[in-house]
Amino acid sequence: MSGRPIKRSLTLKGHRTSVSLEDEFWQAFREIAKTKDIPINVLAAEIDVSRDPETGLASAIRVFILNWYQQQN
Repeated sequence: MSGRPIKRSLTLKGHRTSVSLEDEFWQAFREIAKTKDIPINVLAAEIDVSRDPETGLASAIRVFILNWYQQQN
């Protein structure tokens, strides 16, 4: 676990964007998308449209992941 963010590209509504997340968050994000049986780009787009415009996408994804796992308990 390095804790360093890893930048990866996502496609949201046909447009490419880069998001930097720590590897553990990328793994959790992929796991959630698989559980929901949707592509990671679709899940990212859902988070993107529901986030506050003043909140960055990476932050919104991290909070989504945190909330997801808290609701599982």
